Order: sequence, then C-alpha cells, then structure tokens
Amino acid sequence: MLRSLFTGISGLRAHQMMMDVTGNNIANVNTTGFKGSQVTFQDTFSQLLEGAAAPQNANQGGTNPSQVGLGVRVAGMSTNYGQGSTQVTGRNTDLSIGGEGFFVVNAGGEQMYTRAGSFNFDRDGTLVTPEGNPVQGWQAGPGGAIAGAGDAGAMGPISLAAATGPGESLTAYKIGSDGVITGVFKADGPNGAVTQRSVGQVAIATFTNNGGLEKAGASNYRESVNSGAVVIDVPGQGANGTLAAGALEMSNVDLAQEFTNLIIAQRGFQANSRVITTSDELLQELVNLKR
Repeated sequence: MLRSLFTGISGLRAHQMMMDVTGNNIANVNTTGFKGSQVTFQDTFSQLLEGAAAPQNANQGGTNPSQVGLGVRVAGMSTNYGQGSTQVTGRNTDLSIGGEGFFVVNAGGEQMYTRAGSFNFDRDGTLVTPEGNPVQGWQAGPGGAIAGAGDAGAMGPISLAAATGPGESLTAYKIGSDGVITGVFKADGPNGAVTQRSVGQVAIATFTNNGGLEKAGASNYRESVNSGAVVIDVPGQGANGTLAAGALEMSNVDLAQEFTNLIIAQRGFQANSRVITTSDELLQELVNLKR
C-alpha cells in the first residue's frame, strides 16, 4: 500500500514539471525567436515479485514475470527548433533567419547565439542587441572589401562609423539576404558625390545538434558538450539560412497544443492526487481494524 503512495507522489512531481514547462511556453508566446519545449515521461524501476520461467516439457509451459511499477519520472525536456512565423516590422535593423542558423553575439565577453534579430545601431554605429551586446560579423575594409569566414577574416562587431571615411557621411544603408550591410555615402560639400559600398556582413552559426544547446536567458543560447562544435559562416552558404531585413521571427509556440497540454497535466495531477487520497483511506481502514 505504501508503494502506491510513493507512486502517486512521483506522478505529482512529473506532472508539476509538465505544468512548469507548459506555463513557460505560454508565457513566451510573443517572445521573438523563442523555441518551445516539451516534457517526456518514462517509468521508473519495477519491483520483481516473481521471475519468468521457461517451458519445462510438453505439459508445462513457461510463465511471465510479475512486476509492480514504482512510478514515473521525467526522462527529459526537448526544445522544438522549428521555424516560427515571420512578422513584418519595417525596421531595417530587424533581421529574421529563414532556415538553419543563429546570430552570433558577444554577451559580456562570452560568445552566445540567438534567433532573436531585433537589433539596433548604437551611438557609435555598432550593431547591437536590445541588451547592448554587439552582433558579430565581418567588418569591411577599405573600398568595401569583406574578408569573411571563407577568407579567414577575423570576426568581430560591425560598425557603420568604422566604414565611414574622412570627408563623407553615411546617408542610408540596407541589409541583404546574404547578411551584407551596404551603405550609401555622400562626400561633404554641396555637390558631393554619392557612392555605395559594403560596410560589413552578419555571421551565421550552425551546430550539429541544436537540441544540445543550453538556454542562457535573454533569448540566447550557449554551446554545450552535446551541441557539437560551432560552425560560423555567411548567410545562405550551404545549409545556412538567409536573412530577411525588416522582419522578425516570432515564437513557434502553438497555443492550441499548449492549452491541450494544460488539460492533460491538470488531469494527470488530479488522478495522481486521487491515488494518494485512496491509499490514505485504505491505511485508515487498516488502522480502524484495531478498534
């Protein structure tokens, strides 16, 4: 009888974890670039009451083992990295990745990865996240030449100011699907010449196993021992996704599925609570036998 009490407790814990994960998914239904998670259950140890027996002869067949399960546990939590819907914002610095890959950011000296492309240029013309973390890529050299990943170029912050030469000013810019930021420059003076050249290129990171990434908060991920080594390249190269400027990738949380999971978790929690209540009533009946 005590087995059923502890089995019910394990069910309460497992379904509480399911509620926690489901609640977090619903809370982030409008979080840019958020990827929903799900819980997987598995049974725990089973107590062997009677082992299996092999057939003895034509008159004596074999018997199956008799086992009593001892509850449930959370086998793991997996993240769904499927593509979220695209929301058009019209802001030139909002970027959405169509396909595989992550943006690379420098968060307090640590290299992080994110799908949230809500970026801005700060006072110094550096492309940054809402937290002020520089977005990583390759800065264009003189004349607009970019030494990217394939050319063994050094990756770092991308700055509009660094690309603006003396005697000219930046009047406009655009970001292409290949991540190249093209600036429009005008020479000083009433009749200054207008030229276009590359400012830099945004980098894209990919991993062998996205599910192995660790969530680090602020919509960032960090590499782990099971994610595989990071591969950094330009957008659109190989299996890398391409960029869409003026748009953001929204959360991939399916509210209909999450509300269904809420009902499943609630009913599972109630059922396991009933197991504990019924076991307690049986124990009470056992105590009453003495009276």
